[in-house]
Amino acid sequence: MSNPAYFISDAHLGVNPPGAVPNREKDLVRFIESIKGRASHLVIVGDLFEFWYEYKDYVCRNHFDLFFALHELVQSGCEVHLLQGNHDFAYGDFFPKSIGVQVHKEAVVEIQGKRVFFRHGDGVAKSDFGYRIMRRVLDFPLNRWLFRQIHPDWGMTLARFVGRNSRRVGESRVIKMDEYLHWGCRMLSKNHCDYCILGHHHVSGIWNVENGVVASAGEWIKKRTYLQMEAGALTLKEFDV
Repeated sequence: MSNPAYFISDAHLGVNPPGAVPNREKDLVRFIESIKGRASHLVIVGDLFEFWYEYKDYVCRNHFDLFFALHELVQSGCEVHLLQGNHDFAYGDFFPKSIGVQVHKEAVVEIQGKRVFFRHGDGVAKSDFGYRIMRRVLDFPLNRWLFRQIHPDWGMTLARFVGRNSRRVGESRVIKMDEYLHWGCRMLSKNHCDYCILGHHHVSGIWNVENGVVASAGEWIKKRTYLQMEAGALTLKEFDV
């Protein structure tokens, strides 16, 4: 019998907004340590960090315990995947080369005989039209090069300031789950998958749709929810510290 697989999303590590669980990064490290030796897969479905940018010789030291825990998990034989989110899309080669974590914009992974499609989910809703334009601006090679010229300490400060303000705007946004479910249903058909796992909207749930199942692990800010797959079936759980 296969070992269970685990899926988490939207930890937004690096900030502590109002209502956030205290010490949640330490709790996430404990969660990763708790599945070491018994998990076949861990998939982080985007926005692990509030902001991520890789410089040639700089990595944010605030997350060292997390890096170590993920490296140890990979060394234990667990396959770890990290999806780009809208807050942490600027990954380089640090995670694949230094930790052994595979990084993707989207991925199809076969787990326990099931084909599972993963994507963070930003920009997939029709109502995210404005965001899709902004993402192209932020991800434009010249703009990324210009940001790299800023001292890392200043760059992180600027990014956190922008993130706090965008979060205030986002809190009033109405989540149209039908748009995510409709898109997920299309991806199930297009990629011939059994499950579509999304993040981004922070709503946890498992929904049966026409072509399979769409699911979300929710978030790791005000809760500690995750998805577990065992014997090909998904369940939604909350980490008990």
